[in-house]
Amino acid sequence: MQKTSSRLLALLSLLQTHRDWPGGDLARRLDVTSRTVRRDIDRLRDLGYPITTVKGPAGGYRLEAGTRLPPLLFDDGQAVALAVALQTAATGTAVAEDAARALATLSQVMPPRLRHRIDLLRVTAVRPPATGEPAEVDPQVLMELSRVIHARQELRFDHTPAPGTTAGALRRVQPHHLVTWRHRWYLVAFDLDREDWRTFRVDRIRPRTPTGPRFTPRELPGGGDVSTYITSRFRGNDGTATDWPCRGEVILHLPASDIAPFTQDAIIEELGPQRCRLTLGSWSWTGLAATLGHFDTDITVVGPPQLATAFADLAARYTRAADPAGEAAGDLSRLAE
Repeated sequence: MQKTSSRLLALLSLLQTHRDWPGGDLARRLDVTSRTVRRDIDRLRDLGYPITTVKGPAGGYRLEAGTRLPPLLFDDGQAVALAVALQTAATGTAVAEDAARALATLSQVMPPRLRHRIDLLRVTAVRPPATGEPAEVDPQVLMELSRVIHARQELRFDHTPAPGTTAGALRRVQPHHLVTWRHRWYLVAFDLDREDWRTFRVDRIRPRTPTGPRFTPRELPGGGDVSTYITSRFRGNDGTATDWPCRGEVILHLPASDIAPFTQDAIIEELGPQRCRLTLGSWSWTGLAATLGHFDTDITVVGPPQLATAFADLAARYTRAADPAGEAAGDLSRLAE
């Protein structure tokens, strides 16, 4: 028979895997009597684990949520997954400091064999270069937004137009989702005053109290899928389609292998050692033409005509930029006529 300490750990592991466990099933899994299971359940309760008795013909036990955090038990796979997740969260997130402390605590109690596996699997989450002040999010704001989303309560908050500004516009919304997009937090909500869906940066939100009345959730555009909605909005669409609103096809005089690392969701077809066909999307035709110009090679437009027009417009604009004196002289000559 297992020692009491080993048996308690085995019992706790079983209770964590299912909602309800009949007492007889636990006794058979642990190869003990039902009386021993009852005694072990009482020992776990003394350690702080909130285990309730399930009524019924066979009886049973259930591990509930408690009022304080008892000692936790993880198997090897769970411990490794948790350590990797904490390493990722410890870089550039709203809970970076807490994640780093949690990782240090977890490492202290890990057996040497698991600690060695974690040391071999070091993960560094690299943040993209900042284009301005870092968007730090207050964890308390995240918790408050999560609470009102779960409670389905209307929310009033001040939304500052940019970091560092003090004046903000009062918004009144029905909050629906908290999402992350490219290392920023956003609140997806229905704006009651504008009668439309909006996406707000969380680092610019200052919640007001009290919150408003409860509401019945609306369905997001695009079939209710938050991933579809967010991807669509950040690509310049109305929230119902994830494709780019402008998509064009060109032939580039470069090997496909040279451009593949820089095109992300593009479609690349190799046409020869020095030519490839590229299908790429953008939020506007001008933006798409400018992006294709980054490849610094000859370009043949396959279609559509709007892309060719955008190239012509950019060419004229760049010509004027390259010869501002000539443009000014032309303006003066026209005025003299």
